[in-house]
Amino acid sequence: MTEIKSERGGAVRIADEVIAVIAGTAALEADGVAALAGNSRKHRAKGVHVTVKEQTVMLGVALSVKGGKKLQEVSREVQQRVKSAVETMTGLDVAEVNVTVVA
Repeated sequence: MTEIKSERGGAVRIADEVIAVIAGTAALEADGVAALAGNSRKHRAKGVHVTVKEQTVMLGVALSVKGGKKLQEVSREVQQRVKSAVETMTGLDVAEVNVTVVA
């Protein structure tokens, strides 16, 4: 569970699984992504690993790519979409998004 403290003394707690769902949903929206590793499009947290240290998030996303798509281009788009979505929705800083392409 990640806690985000506000300047006024309050705090918001975000479960790591919520961050994983945000990242998984963003990854699935990238052109060329077939599925997250080990699941269907319905389970958007599977295939996503979340590590949070203070207000910084490191993410690992394992996915499969549709045939005929360039792995580097799909991976780059996934990184951009995941970083943007997690930062926008949580207010946390994303330090890295590591993409693993699986069969």
